[in-house]
Parts: sequence; structure tokens; C-alpha cells
Amino acid sequence: MSLKQYYTLGNSGLRVSRLALGTMTFGTDWGWGADKASAREQFMTYTEAGGNLVDTADLYTNGESERWVGEFVRDSGLRDKIVIATKASYSGDPSNPNAGGNGRKHLMRALEGSLQRLGTDYVDLYLVHAWDMVTQPEEVLRTLDDAVRAGKVRHIGLSNVPAWYASRMQAVAELGGYEPLTTLQMEYSLAERAIEDEYIPLGTRHGMGVMVWSPLASGLLSGKYKPGSGGQFGEGRLQTMSGSNNPAFSKFSERNFAIVAELEKVANEVGRSMAQVAVNWVANRPGVATVMVGATKLAQLQDNLGALDFELPPELRARLDAVSAKVPGYPYSFFTPGMQTMLSGAAPLGDKPDGYLAPVRISGPAAGVQ
Repeated sequence: MSLKQYYTLGNSGLRVSRLALGTMTFGTDWGWGADKASAREQFMTYTEAGGNLVDTADLYTNGESERWVGEFVRDSGLRDKIVIATKASYSGDPSNPNAGGNGRKHLMRALEGSLQRLGTDYVDLYLVHAWDMVTQPEEVLRTLDDAVRAGKVRHIGLSNVPAWYASRMQAVAELGGYEPLTTLQMEYSLAERAIEDEYIPLGTRHGMGVMVWSPLASGLLSGKYKPGSGGQFGEGRLQTMSGSNNPAFSKFSERNFAIVAELEKVANEVGRSMAQVAVNWVANRPGVATVMVGATKLAQLQDNLGALDFELPPELRARLDAVSAKVPGYPYSFFTPGMQTMLSGAAPLGDKPDGYLAPVRISGPAAGVQ
């Protein structure tokens, strides 16, 4: 693989690079991001290497990320070449009950705000940032479809939502002639493999390529955090925000540090950084269309961009698979080979022979290598 190898995103015709530039770190409003000069360097380094997908959100660093992304795109003259993805759901005004969530009123207002900050009349990919537990999937879909029909959005997707919710929305889109979802943007890494149960099969069977966020588990898999005394594990964003309400920063555990230890051994054996091996592992998982990499320093981004130019030997990949494997919970414990043998009275079905036409549509990022 290389950064100049592009996959179509889901069943769409939108070609995206295998690594996306995540810009949650663009801006200093949150106290730990990259300053403007560093952010611009990262943007230029990424695009000059062949990357074309830049991901942001309306409230990243209180809007600073979108403003900077828009400025960098304009200054570089790359608008036609860059795929801009942005998101909305979260509230920037707790006093207003309609200033957040996924209702039509908020999503339409949020989109207009993003367009203004980005300095563009359309975004290539617009995503719901998270499930609000209130708005029906039909309302969200109709709102997103209207934005596409108005020419303000090219493609749509979901992030951080239940699998049943995404499945319902895609089914309604297919039956009702609405704009289909092209992506599911979900957390995925050696330390967080929950999406393998539902989201990977959903995406590959129903045309939604997976955009991975946090492939380094908020920096844990880079190796900069080590078990210590007093609950302190070094400095960095993960340590700084470990006491927040965001579950993404609850990464310090015995299991995860065992994964870090094995990852470090594998990285040493292949002569690569731990971050490169971790990103390489997730980029080569089934159903993954693109992996977001973000950094506060240019050197970190440059290291991440080298994650595609090598192949992990099967035996080393198997070691990482094993140390990070999840114990199947209910009902997935019923879908193991042993249980399936009990159901059918025979060995589980293996891969179908070449040329076999599957009765269901198989789609996703692998269908569109360019």
C-alpha cells in the first residue's frame, strides 16, 4: 500500500487515500493542540505525499480547526483535489436545547456554520458526529438527503452510532431512494476492537466503508505511556484527559499495557516504530477504507505516513491479533465455529470457491482499489 493508492469510499465513487489527515489537533484552544504554523506544515506534508482526505468537525478546538483547514485549502489551491469531511452533533451553547443533537434544526444550522468557517460552498463528506439517543433515523436521513440535493454536501455518513441505527438508516435510504450512507467513522485499534462484531460486517455488506479514528488509542499505542506509580503514566493528551467524561480516554488497563508490550516487541523485530506498526495493522483489517492519523508535531505525522510502505509478516500479525483478541460476549458466543457445528451438524462453512456468486451483495472499500 501507499498514500497514493486510493479506495472508493463504500459503494460511492469517491476516491480517498488510505490515510486521512485528522485535524482535531489543529488549534490551541483546548490547551494541547498544534499551533497554526505546525498545522499548516502538517497539511502541506500530507497533501504533498499524496493524501487527499482531511477530516474535521464543527466544534474541534471551538471552530478553529475548520477555519484553519479552510484557509490551508484555499492557500494551496487544492480545493478540487481535497476531500473535506466535517461533522456535527455536539452543542456549543448549553443554554439552547436545539444547539446540539441531530434534529433537523441543529444539523441545518451546523452545516451552514461549517461552510462559513471552511470558506467553501460544499463539503465532500458530512457526518453525524454521534448518536443523540433522541432523533429518529428517518429525520436524520431526510435532513442529510436534503443537504445533498441542495448541493451543499456530496456524500454522507455516521460516526459513533449504534449498528442498528446505521442499518435502519441505510435500509430506509435504499427503499426510499434517499442518498445512501457511504461511511461509518468509528474508533478501531489494537486496543479497541469492538466494531468487529457488528460494524465491519454491516459496512462490507451494505456499502459503508469504515473510516477509522484513534488507530493509536489516543496515543497509548505510540509507546509514550508506561505503567507507573500513583496512577500517572507520563505526560500527554491521554493522561491529561483521563479523568474526563469521554470514554475514549479511559485506556489505562492491564490488558492494554500487555498489548503495548507485545506491540513494542513486534515493532523492534520489523525495525519500525510502534505507531507505524499499529496503524499498519488496522489499515489492513477487513472493511477498513481509510485510517485517520493526527498529530501535534510534524515529526509524529511524518512517522505515521510511513505506516503503509511495509508488510507485517503473518506470524507477527498473528501475535498482535492474539494479544488484542476479545472474548466473544453474548450473543457472539453463539457464532463461534464450535457452536456453528452444533447448529448445522457439520463443520462450519469455509470460504467459497473462486467464481461462486454470493447471494448477498458484498461491497465496501476493497471494491474500489485504484
